[in-house]
Amino acid sequence: MTAADTRRGRWSLLARLAVLPGLARLLLLTQLAFNVGFYLVVPFLATHLADDLAMAGWAIGIVLGVRTFSQQGMFAIGGALADRFGVRPAVLAGCSVRIAGFLVLAAAGDFATVLVGTVLIGLAAALFSPAVESALAVQGAELEERGVISRTELFGLFAVCGEVGAVTGPLLGAVLLGVDFGLTCSVAAAVFAVVLATHAWWLPRGPHAERRPLLAGWADIARNRTFLVFAAGYSAYLLSYNQLYLALPVELGRVGADWALGWMFALAAAVVVVGQLPLAAWARNRFGAHRALPLGFGLLSLAFVVVAGFSPWTLPSGLSLLPAVLFVVLLTFGQMLAVPVAQDLVPRLAGGRNLGSYYGFLSSAGGLAVLVGSGVAGGLLDLAASPGPSAPVPWSVLALLPAVGGLTLLVLARRYSNESRSH
Repeated sequence: MTAADTRRGRWSLLARLAVLPGLARLLLLTQLAFNVGFYLVVPFLATHLADDLAMAGWAIGIVLGVRTFSQQGMFAIGGALADRFGVRPAVLAGCSVRIAGFLVLAAAGDFATVLVGTVLIGLAAALFSPAVESALAVQGAELEERGVISRTELFGLFAVCGEVGAVTGPLLGAVLLGVDFGLTCSVAAAVFAVVLATHAWWLPRGPHAERRPLLAGWADIARNRTFLVFAAGYSAYLLSYNQLYLALPVELGRVGADWALGWMFALAAAVVVVGQLPLAAWARNRFGAHRALPLGFGLLSLAFVVVAGFSPWTLPSGLSLLPAVLFVVLLTFGQMLAVPVAQDLVPRLAGGRNLGSYYGFLSSAGGLAVLVGSGVAGGLLDLAASPGPSAPVPWSVLALLPAVGGLTLLVLARRYSNESRSH
């Protein structure tokens, strides 16, 4: 193989998948299929509730909030179940619960039934996501030892596959939504039925679960002060990235470009699909984990600083979208640098134990940060709704959060790197 072939293989998603063993490919394609099924339905749920079921705004808000909480808030419990009973039972149970959730939602005609379906959809992710991430971490360690791929790059592939699914799902959902929302939910259930059958056939049973308390992983986390500090610092990432859904629409409204929101999400997806693999390889070779992680958080902070700098003024019409574009690109690059490195660092901080609990706790900590922080951010963002001297205030406050999180992770990464070298 020539050097050019090697470079193309490093940058190509299909080429990277081709060199992986079957279980690793299964886990990566699982993430793609999960997101296809999920994004077939969820982006169109609010429209269905308002237009087809004539629900009030408060009821729609409760449904969407409960779905998020039942997913992010329950990740820690789902991770503990994966540690106790194994990856395979957790994934199969999660797929089964999500199939049930979509079928309930397909038939739902009232608030209570819709709520049951959305809770099941959220709970399903809490069951299978920590299990898949912990299995991928174990696979990544084995493949890194064999020189096939680094674990950081494997998690980068995981992000790319997820983003491909997140782009494909809404496109299919938009087509099906023109027919019937119930059909869309049924197709999503069918996608997860295929995933369930595939995993029931291919996913290894693994060793029998240890006979230990269900919450042993939580007890381990409570004693791991280094990881708790890491989780606190890292939670600023999810809060920052969630501003694509909260702060970005405010900025687009400020410049009278609400129509561009969908294009901004498409831009973010394209940046991940095209840039994740080469960026992960470049960051690994150029910086190393202890520098790439805080650098990613620095880019997250810079994304808010850029918009703060533009927000007091009205730009010419040809440049009005420039702050939003820079915000999306910087935020996405920050995510691409930080997330695979952080996911690779979790097993190291966990000592290779209770990985489901650790990944679940990390997601729940981020979900709690979003729940608390978004309420505060939502109040402040009223100041950014129109150009003026107060418009930079919310963006500056939001910039401080990943900056503090990045500094925390920088100190932690340096300390961990020094300790690793000393041993």
